[in-house]
Amino acid sequence: MPGPAEPTAPAASAPPAAVEQHTIDHVPDHERHGRVRDLFTMWFGTNIAPLPLVTGAMGVQVFHQSFWSSVLAIVVGQLVGGVFMALHSAQGPQLGVPQMIQSRAQFGAIGALLIVVVAAAMYVGFFASNIVLAGKSLHGLAPAVPVDTGILLGALGSAVICWIGYRLIHTLNKVATWVLGIGIVAGLTVVVARGLPDDFFTRGGFTFAGWLATVSLSALWQLAFAPYVSDYSRYLPRTVRTASTFWATYWGSCLGSTLAFLAGTVIGLAAPGTDDTVAGFDSAAGSFGPVILALFLFSVVNHNALNLYGAVLSLITIGQTFRTDWQPRQAARGAVSAVVLAASLLIAVGLAGDFVSQFVNLVLVLLVVLVPWTAINLIDFYLVHRGSYALGDLFLPDGGRYGRFNPVALVSYAIGIAVQLPFVATSLYTGPLVAPLGGADLSWLVGLAVTTPVYYLWARNRGEAAPAPGRRDAPREPAATA
Repeated sequence: MPGPAEPTAPAASAPPAAVEQHTIDHVPDHERHGRVRDLFTMWFGTNIAPLPLVTGAMGVQVFHQSFWSSVLAIVVGQLVGGVFMALHSAQGPQLGVPQMIQSRAQFGAIGALLIVVVAAAMYVGFFASNIVLAGKSLHGLAPAVPVDTGILLGALGSAVICWIGYRLIHTLNKVATWVLGIGIVAGLTVVVARGLPDDFFTRGGFTFAGWLATVSLSALWQLAFAPYVSDYSRYLPRTVRTASTFWATYWGSCLGSTLAFLAGTVIGLAAPGTDDTVAGFDSAAGSFGPVILALFLFSVVNHNALNLYGAVLSLITIGQTFRTDWQPRQAARGAVSAVVLAASLLIAVGLAGDFVSQFVNLVLVLLVVLVPWTAINLIDFYLVHRGSYALGDLFLPDGGRYGRFNPVALVSYAIGIAVQLPFVATSLYTGPLVAPLGGADLSWLVGLAVTTPVYYLWARNRGEAAPAPGRRDAPREPAATA
């Protein structure tokens, strides 16, 4: 891992504003604040949510694994996927810009739009999925409130958090770490104390294909944070140790999501016959059920603010690509949030009736397109440029030293997707090599194994290197603001 940025004499830090003023622009040193340990609570609290609960239940509900087979797959997937997620997080304090802006250094100013569009679609998909769960949780607490009304209220709550921004998101996740962590452990204790089904440990079994599919879903949960995880570490001072950022993020995210995934596994077996894991938890917990629903409602509104935040930054990045003199601020974030909110509500209302199958399709498609991007981004940051970029060039119309298009990254990305296709196993498409492997989906492993050396060797042979000393500059301040 690269070490901290070159020592500089930082200006006196200004007190952070209550409402975040930055969007995709560089965060200057005098506005850096916070402690690296806040990343632990950030990612632990974020991951105690209904959506990882639903995903964790898929090991026993969709892939028919036994309890212990599912537990092992979840732990393996989280620990492996968390490495990539935390490596992205460690980039934030070094650069002070959002992850999608930094991708311009690999793909070029225009070429990076491909990745930004994919990321924006991912955020909108997860946002819509989460507000469905918010609507169902609210309906469970107050049956008089229709699910669609609950979806709207959950979306509005997330929008308020997104508009206020970085500080509120971190503060809420500090609260969530304790409240949701204790709450979900208490809920599971109640479920176990009320009695588990006789076949709890014998239902299902082990199949290699199902086990690997569960590992993949678990790893993907971590990989799905990769395009925006550094957005929440970019306000930390540049002098924080890269290793500290990595470990705080890694253990916070892995422990939080593992707890939620394992809870989903327990509920999937303790409340058979229902595809609605949240409702199953409510039922299995008895009189403690309403407490669980209330906690989940808070969790999903809080967690979903991150998806909306990521979608908004991605869309602003697309707009700024074509208008480089634009420096969007708080008003722009609010306007774009409203557009994303409206689109997501339309998707969510249509998604509510067939949630589980639609969500499975979404995450499996994301697996294919995220893997080669994460390989290219990490190899470029840690091995090619070694954490040193000409930040000002990332905001130039022609991309500066990085150009409008980088054929090395774009072709490597296309290769990374292409090599996965024969190994993909989804309801939408199944590759020709899936059957000989017993139905196992090995696409993500193949994508990582191929994309990593292809990009590294090609980039090194083309003479890609870190900018000369002094080029790690902050972006110029554009004249126009919004």
